[in-house]
Amino acid sequence: MTSLTLDPSGQFLTLTIGGEALRFHAIWLRDNAGDPETRAAGNGQRLIALRDIPADTKIDQAALDGEQLNVSFAPEGKTVGYDLSWLAAHAYDRPAPAARGWTAPEIETWDADLMDAVPCGDFNALSHGGAALTDWLGAVTRYGFGKITNGPVEDGALFRVVDLFGFIRETNYGRKFEVRTQVNPSNLAFTGLGLQAHTDNPYRDPVPTLQVLYCLESTAAGGENMVVDGFAAAQRLRAENEQYFNVLADHCAKFEYSGEAGVCLTSRRPMIELAPDGELVGVRFNNRSLAAVTDVPFDQMATYYAAYRRLGEIIDDASMEVSFRLNPGEAFIVDNTRVLHARKAYSGAGTRWFQGCYADKDGLRSTYDALRRDSALEAAQ
Repeated sequence: MTSLTLDPSGQFLTLTIGGEALRFHAIWLRDNAGDPETRAAGNGQRLIALRDIPADTKIDQAALDGEQLNVSFAPEGKTVGYDLSWLAAHAYDRPAPAARGWTAPEIETWDADLMDAVPCGDFNALSHGGAALTDWLGAVTRYGFGKITNGPVEDGALFRVVDLFGFIRETNYGRKFEVRTQVNPSNLAFTGLGLQAHTDNPYRDPVPTLQVLYCLESTAAGGENMVVDGFAAAQRLRAENEQYFNVLADHCAKFEYSGEAGVCLTSRRPMIELAPDGELVGVRFNNRSLAAVTDVPFDQMATYYAAYRRLGEIIDDASMEVSFRLNPGEAFIVDNTRVLHARKAYSGAGTRWFQGCYADKDGLRSTYDALRRDSALEAAQ
């Protein structure tokens, strides 16, 4: 049952949908009108600026008509229809989250219990698009990582993975980089040493938001890949010690990389990044690239380092990690703003050749949302 109440001032109206009372301001409704004079039919973009809407806009009349709300605005004398389901989905009259560090509904945090349910897609099936690709992209969105099997074993095959959803993000490492044991490498990733779980390139602004690692050869002992949910680690830290969580969220760390001629990359960002409303939107953690911390007040520096240490201990906890071995033709992708990845040490015997590249998750999200939209349209026909 849906009911409508109009405030006498005309500044807002109240819709009660399913027992929940939701208020909508007149200016918000007018700005979000979907009529042909306000929005382009083809792409939904606004045809007017806010300056074109009278500052004294009010609701003159409002009435329910089935699943539609009709609103007449003064002083324009304009009437616009709104779909009730759209209004319910875009309602903003809800309590603010009580705690900092909440995650969006499409996000599911995880720990080692996900070991037996690693999101995985078959390369051939993914290449045909449809439900297989939609489901895999949805899992990557939900968990922040995913694995691919049965891919081609050929130089540059990782580009075909990125082609499934988006575009390469080129860096000073090139369109792709080789991960093999090297003599006097510029980066510790190119040795056989084990690496602590980390996010890549925190010294960039903006940071690459997706990373793909593709296996071409793997006969060396060890070298299993590990992933850790940075959001789960941050929330565990908050549950243990809210002061530790806050000090890492409220102060910037500095990251830097200058391991090759002509390159000096620096960035200032908190290890735990929150949106203004407290949503957990990013984690940056990389002990190899952390520069001297100078943005923390003297009286909080000891707490900051204790929090940094504890976050590292949580990340290193085996109960937080999911590990798997990649064989030739297999790859994995991680959301580099959320999921930390690591590698166990491997021996010098045998061969180990991976190729890596970066991409951005706006492309992945766009492809996923477009596939879901198309599927919904087909189902409605």
